[in-house]
Amino acid sequence: MPPRLPLRVALPRPCARPEFARPLVLPFTPARGIKYGWSTAPPRNKHKRFNQPSAGLPKLTMGPGAALKRREKTTPLRAGVLATKKGMTSMFVGKDRVPCTVLQLEQVQVVANKTYEKHGYYAVQVGIGSKAARNVTSPLLGYYEAKGIAPKAELHEFKVRDSEGLLPVGAQMQPDWFQVGQYVDVRGHSRGMGFAGGMKRHGFSGQEASHGNSKNHRTIGSTGPSQGSGSRVLPGKKMPGRMGNESVTVQNLKIMKVDNELGIVLVSGPVPGPKGRTLQIQDSKKRKPPALHHRESSLKTLLERNPDAEEKLEAARVRHMELKAQRQPELDL
Repeated sequence: MPPRLPLRVALPRPCARPEFARPLVLPFTPARGIKYGWSTAPPRNKHKRFNQPSAGLPKLTMGPGAALKRREKTTPLRAGVLATKKGMTSMFVGKDRVPCTVLQLEQVQVVANKTYEKHGYYAVQVGIGSKAARNVTSPLLGYYEAKGIAPKAELHEFKVRDSEGLLPVGAQMQPDWFQVGQYVDVRGHSRGMGFAGGMKRHGFSGQEASHGNSKNHRTIGSTGPSQGSGSRVLPGKKMPGRMGNESVTVQNLKIMKVDNELGIVLVSGPVPGPKGRTLQIQDSKKRKPPALHHRESSLKTLLERNPDAEEKLEAARVRHMELKAQRQPELDL
């Protein structure tokens, strides 16, 4: 191992003013320049050390507050709803025929609220449908019992921007929560295709039909060479494998019709998943939110339909604690 270099020693120089004289010993701290550094950015944009605020590097922040601030513009103002896909139809808008998907809301209720003080973000937990109590675990039964709500078939969360988007627990959501003409994002799991080849899964064109090709018409062929970094298969190579059954979000679908009596919402275009699959519908992230008067009126209507939601929730909590105390001796035995 070579010997360690000593510190650079500066020779004393005559100076007219002693207060501006340079020190005798200076630490050897070379600065990375454009010639020897890893970047070709101008000096004014180069920071001396990583993770420090400067003209070229913004201040790094950590924690849930910073994450919420970064996603503030793309987080919807309101919660969404859960719906079941029933099939497709079409409707005419003037002379144009628009394909639509029928989504039905069945016993959609607010189950819980997530707050920034307790959970680090704002969200509304919504449930749909019903489920037999014998098919629900004991901890989850207690979870529903403390809220005074029957067990739900499925639960999902909808993140909202701030506390103004939270809803009373136990409130039932109707199709008129959305406004005709607004845009929404629909999320769900796509149909499972099983194991699929390269042509079906990735759209490969296949190989030649003749000229020496024998039983390799739909195979993807060689995968290793001509990819860089040597003749090997790089991670992420498109190959045959399981296709579908993954989360898909279709954005900017237009609300064509809402019907409270039938409990349905018609959205333009197709949505992921087969018939009977539960989907999440929420205000679009890339479009303007619904008009302010609609947001206020829909929230007011929701509160009017559930005037005693807070009282019911408190009564359910008291009853839950009483039943929990009654069950405690049985657990001790």
